[in-house]
Amino acid sequence: MSVEDKKVLELQQRIEKIAVGGGEKAIEKQKAMGKLTARERIIALLDPDSFHEYDLFVEHDGRDFGMQDKSLPGDGVIIGTGSIYGSPIAIFAQDFTVAGGSLGFMHARKITKIMDYALNMRIPLIGINDSGGARIQEGVNALAGYGEIFFRNTLSSGVIPHISVILGPCAGGAVYSPALTDFVFVVENISKMFITGPEVIKTVLGEEISMEELGGARVHSEQTGNAHFFATSEEECFGQIRKLISMIPPANNIPAQKAAPADPKPQYDITSIVPADPTVPYDVRDVIKSLVDGSDFLEVMELFAANIVVGFGRIDGETVGFIANQPMVLAGVLDCDSSDKAARFIRFCDAFGIPIVTLEDLPGYLPGIDQEHAGVIRHGAKMLYAYSEATVPSITVILRKAYGGGYIAMGSRHLRADFVFAWPNAEIAVMGPEGAANIIFRKEIMGAEDPAKMREQKIQEYKEKFANPYVAASRGYIDSVIAPADTRKFIQHALHVAAHKNRHQPAKKHGNPPF
Repeated sequence: MSVEDKKVLELQQRIEKIAVGGGEKAIEKQKAMGKLTARERIIALLDPDSFHEYDLFVEHDGRDFGMQDKSLPGDGVIIGTGSIYGSPIAIFAQDFTVAGGSLGFMHARKITKIMDYALNMRIPLIGINDSGGARIQEGVNALAGYGEIFFRNTLSSGVIPHISVILGPCAGGAVYSPALTDFVFVVENISKMFITGPEVIKTVLGEEISMEELGGARVHSEQTGNAHFFATSEEECFGQIRKLISMIPPANNIPAQKAAPADPKPQYDITSIVPADPTVPYDVRDVIKSLVDGSDFLEVMELFAANIVVGFGRIDGETVGFIANQPMVLAGVLDCDSSDKAARFIRFCDAFGIPIVTLEDLPGYLPGIDQEHAGVIRHGAKMLYAYSEATVPSITVILRKAYGGGYIAMGSRHLRADFVFAWPNAEIAVMGPEGAANIIFRKEIMGAEDPAKMREQKIQEYKEKFANPYVAASRGYIDSVIAPADTRKFIQHALHVAAHKNRHQPAKKHGNPPF
């Protein structure tokens, strides 16, 4: 055997040893929890044979508490590049079989290295989190590592898409990195996110709660809004990530990959989805599916603040972001959570050059003491800010109701939507006809021989004068009143016309949104 062959054999042996991670027993324990290993996750997510690993031979530099005698293969994290549907991707995956995936200085340096690669190469970054937290033996060096990661999260925000996948514990300071990224994916019974764990809570507050109840996948998908995609298995999660990557741009200066145009599926007939009676609910997702190519809609944050629907679809092969009130939930009103959800989605679309289509049908903002005390003024203002700040093509369609502040907030002409269309039965007013009639015509109603009959007359009078699209159209606030069957055609044309939109904002370092 030649010297060269011996060197190659030695390399192969080194690679094989490190590839085992924390060893067979640690891998068996990982599998027993229903989890794939870090390498298996990368291979399952990326295109076949596309992964190239870097810094394989990096070791920790801990010298205290016996760490100098321990070997941690790869320092518990795998980094590299690969592709999804042929598009380049940067990725890291924490290896829980090696010291519980704990983050030390060299572990963090590997992550920040691939983050820098992603930013410099203008490619999306995917981070798979499965870690017990900071490596206590390395002290402040571990904390410094988190700080360097957070800084890069912020630096790359709005430049490249940054995706976090929680496939194990993510606790303490580690949770702030996913919170700074664009999309967070979680898996039922596997993902755990919290700042302080159940034991600390029990010690400090005397409250008992399980890890799943405190920070499980459903909690963050339904209650906190910290997660954007929920899956019941790692395989389903990887499918969701691949679909998202296929629909969004790889960077803010590169358009999303165009797909072959397709007609919506015939079962989604827009003329039969929305009831004429404004009080009867319907699923607005069916309206979206009647508009997008192949009726293929990728919903974001499906389980959180369900009174508003956001997500991606394609029209004529081009990616479009949709924001739509959901009449099936709370009549589609805006509240604190739905405003946050929509505002952040709008800002993502604007940052990455994705046109926005808004479908409006709501009675306004949700009234009540709870909402007022929860800060609905501040939260609601986030939507106003996001729409006003956006410079991408923006098209709004008023399907039925558009009352009060909700009319303004949902991508109105006044917030510089490029095109605003309304269906003939749309009601645009300061408030609903029933409430308005009770205020405006109070004296006439109270003084009538038959107050109930007079109220009905006045409600009808208000509807005829104000609760229709023609008053707004007469002022130029509505560009066109359109037949429901023509909605896709009008949106297609508006997107085509606005494809090269060039709207500049006043020169400034940055604004100060109502966070």
